[in-house]
Amino acid sequence: MKTIYDIQQLLKQYGTMIYVGHRLSDLQLMESEVKDLYQSQLLEPKEFQMALFLLRHEIQKELEKQKK
Repeated sequence: MKTIYDIQQLLKQYGTMIYVGHRLSDLQLMESEVKDLYQSQLLEPKEFQMALFLLRHEIQKELEKQKK
């Protein structure tokens, strides 16, 4: 898992499609869904950590964009 697209494909495997039209909201919803999948023991710890890392990195980039 290396990109947000990979995370979207992972969520799609579990029947979750996220598109609100606002990038930051999309990323935050994806983070919530990934956490739920992990708590339900559907994701491996390594997979969960990588997805969370990627999402939080992208969220930070979006927040920095909004500050400008």
